[in-house]
Amino acid sequence: MGGSPLRILVVGAGIAGLAVARALRLAGFRPDVTDKLPPGESTETGLYLPGNAARALHRLDLHDPVRPLGQVIHRQHFFDAAGAHLCEVDLDTLWAGVGECRALPRADLHRVLLSGAGGAVRHGAEVRTLELLPGAVGVTFTDGTTTEYDLVIGADGPRSSVRALAALGGPPRPVGQVVYRAVLRDGPPVTEWTALLGQRSGFLMVPIGAGRLHLYADEAGTEEPAEPLARLRELFADYRGPVPEVLAALDEVHVGITDEVELGRWHRGRVLLVGDAAHATAPTLSQGAAMALEDAVVLAESLRAANSVDAALVAYESRRRPRTRWVRDRTRDRNRTRDVPPALRDPLLRGRGGRIFGEHYRLLLGPL
Repeated sequence: MGGSPLRILVVGAGIAGLAVARALRLAGFRPDVTDKLPPGESTETGLYLPGNAARALHRLDLHDPVRPLGQVIHRQHFFDAAGAHLCEVDLDTLWAGVGECRALPRADLHRVLLSGAGGAVRHGAEVRTLELLPGAVGVTFTDGTTTEYDLVIGADGPRSSVRALAALGGPPRPVGQVVYRAVLRDGPPVTEWTALLGQRSGFLMVPIGAGRLHLYADEAGTEEPAEPLARLRELFADYRGPVPEVLAALDEVHVGITDEVELGRWHRGRVLLVGDAAHATAPTLSQGAAMALEDAVVLAESLRAANSVDAALVAYESRRRPRTRWVRDRTRDRNRTRDVPPALRDPLLRGRGGRIFGEHYRLLLGPL
């Protein structure tokens, strides 16, 4: 169906939505892209892209504009809370032949994707209703305008309104993690991916270029603290390594509750979910953006190869489900490893941690 005049709506202008729009444009389609939020600066956070994300960016013909951004990450280092070394993962070896691992500001990747998608996003356009028609979808926006599309793609995150409107599933399920994110300028000289693991909590630092560090920390819980920075300093007060210097330099941190989305199906009629709207997991494996980029590549390929939209959606879901299921299951595995008491966990990681953590990505090394 490549080059056909399909009327396609992409709902959501984050990484998933813009990646889908880019992939569709490369395949000869011209989708509309809407987002319920007004344009503006998003929360400043960093992003770590494993090798399979780099491969997907190649397929989207966006690798060159991303290459100057952020920093290539060669190794992952794991320590206990006292700063004693546990294990490491050689990322160059793990992802050899797939792609390099990179950390960068999320806003930088968003700008590249926005340009690649054509730059035209209708902001402030929230979908109010979806009507599943024979071979089409009627869309009514909150401003009262109504349009009919051949395909509506919900790329609007774990709390997807498209998912609810199309009766594809309810709210996401909290996984029991409170997460803290920040970007620190002129912090301690952390040059590689560095994580300290404690008792049901962890603190991660990743350089993202220009002297900046992406900080990610989590703890078991279901409620956001009233004072996130004070809670972060309290929680990690006994951690060693670079953590004390980082905590002293921080003046702002963003907090949230981690959700998971697990659905029986991703499409109904001509409505399809992609990215976190379909298969959000905890960020433990750093696969959220990578899965969204892969989704975009496979969806465009499926639409181009199939002789109908309905056949394309079936083919897309059958290809993507095994990989996203693997990520979900391995994420749960790693979270369980983290939750093992350090007295039992740390000797295991010192002996086999590199192999265990590397194994979590095995399926993702293969073709999409």
